[in-house]
Amino acid sequence: MRAAKLQIGVITGTHGIRGLVKVLPVTDDPKRFTELDTVYLRRKDGREQILKISSARLHKNNVLLGFEGYEDINQVEDMKGCELLIDRDKAAPLENNEYYFADLIGMRVERVTDSGTELLGELAEIMETGANDVFVVKRVEGGEVLIPSIADCIREVDVDNGKMLVTLLPGME
Repeated sequence: MRAAKLQIGVITGTHGIRGLVKVLPVTDDPKRFTELDTVYLRRKDGREQILKISSARLHKNNVLLGFEGYEDINQVEDMKGCELLIDRDKAAPLENNEYYFADLIGMRVERVTDSGTELLGELAEIMETGANDVFVVKRVEGGEVLIPSIADCIREVDVDNGKMLVTLLPGME
């Protein structure tokens, strides 16, 4: 099941008094913000609104964004903690064996066994580490298992059918 919109950042605070917001990008290429005309702001209560970008620039590990009609710090103060999203058709194209996190979360995870496959659980979270991503799978019987996103563990990812096949290495049981 593919997400219609993809998260590209989270507003972490304001910058200055002229209505700029500081955004922590959750995209591989923060420069993408400078190419966008609009974004969706998803408020904490789930409501979404379209915002037209008036300015975008990189600042340290963040992006500073300005929105049309928001020229004062008081107008953007309540945006802290809100997500920024884009339509899927505006997302950067993917290479083979690359996936958007939004398409993986909630995916059914099955373990490859000697006799076939068995349901392990659901992909609940993806942790980004320096070496490789780690998939947090909520087990059917309770608890969780951490599975590194490496070829030895991830056998198949079927986004269209919402299913992932994995092999657990010794010690991961």
